Amino acid sequence: MSALSLVVRDSNTMLRRNLLHARRYPSLTLNLLLTPVMMLLLFVYIFGDVMSAGIGGGADRSEYIAYIVPGILMLTIGSTVIGAAVSVSTDMSEGIIARFRTMAIHRGSVLIGHVVGSVLQVLISLVIVGGVAAAIGFRSTDATALEWLAAFGLLALFALALTWIAVGMGLASPNAEAASNMAMPLILLPLISSAFIPADTMPGWFQPIAEYQPFTPAIETLRGLLLGTEIGHNGWLAVAWCVGLSALGYFWSKSLFERDPK
Repeated sequence: MSALSLVVRDSNTMLRRNLLHARRYPSLTLNLLLTPVMMLLLFVYIFGDVMSAGIGGGADRSEYIAYIVPGILMLTIGSTVIGAAVSVSTDMSEGIIARFRTMAIHRGSVLIGHVVGSVLQVLISLVIVGGVAAAIGFRSTDATALEWLAAFGLLALFALALTWIAVGMGLASPNAEAASNMAMPLILLPLISSAFIPADTMPGWFQPIAEYQPFTPAIETLRGLLLGTEIGHNGWLAVAWCVGLSALGYFWSKSLFERDPK
């Protein structure tokens, strides 16, 4: 059996293990999923008219639904990947990784299983949140099939990038609680992006914080693909953020995972 076949076999085994854990203990995934759903319902039905008037929508809740859904989808990614940080940290602290090190398996397959499992959970969460958004009135009638495919690709790439960062956070944390706390910026960053209001309506001193972070260009690119708004330079910025965060998270995670256990 070739080296590549061994990697694929062992990674597939670890993926099945992580998916079984997620199925047997769904409370963490459900808790993380409820955050973007509640944010969507809160901002649409409680603040929708006021927020729409503030961004020039003329107090039209349907206009604000269209505006906010791309941001909520990105928030869903940030909240769901926290589960990967908690899961990795739990494995490290409970000693199962030390046992895996003594077995004849590809060492990288442990991380690959966590990453692929997390990305699959993110995609399922996005489908659920998207279904809720469609049920309350979100429509994207002008988007072509190619634009929908590009939007899905952007979401998947962003999920992969944030998952690698979350895995690194989990490896760097001494326990699951610390991993959950360390990964909180993945939820907080979308809240200070253009997810809920345009960045140019924020105070002048705060606008650079909203503009020069990974979520804002990704959200604006997603809006352009689904709603036909101007994408401009946000497209390549979003891809650059995804590639950079993926590389950073991968090498950080690999370095932490390959350290000799104390």
